Amino acid sequence: MTTISHTAVARVLVGTAFAYVADYRTVPDWFFGVSRFVPLGHLDHGLGACFDVAIKVGPKAIRTTVEVTEFEPDRLITLQSQGTHGAVSRWTFAPGVDVGTTALSAEFVYSLPGGFAGRALGALVDPFATQAIRATDAALRRNLERAAG
Repeated sequence: MTTISHTAVARVLVGTAFAYVADYRTVPDWFFGVSRFVPLGHLDHGLGACFDVAIKVGPKAIRTTVEVTEFEPDRLITLQSQGTHGAVSRWTFAPGVDVGTTALSAEFVYSLPGGFAGRALGALVDPFATQAIRATDAALRRNLERAAG
């Protein structure tokens, strides 16, 4: 398992940041590589909501289903990929040190196959994941701060 963590501060209130991240319609606007994030079933947010996701990883798009496995308003959202990809993304929200700011923390956990194939794939995926987190963070903070005006 590989875990990548990232924390940043956005100049918006916690409730604003949480509502934006929790809104499935905004995900392709800020989550690097995501081109599709569509609800499956009647739930479109909150615990148990499932989404059909397309994400470009390197030259290839991967389709998966993710489920919201943790959802605590204004504090936590965890998404777990269903099936063989086994990725988890956890977003936490807390008041920042400065008034009117939010500390955003993201943690991404993914597993790769073992052996030579896994090491070779890791050599491609790990740098992509680091780049994706930086791009996701920058886009998310930019969009949040722009929306807050």
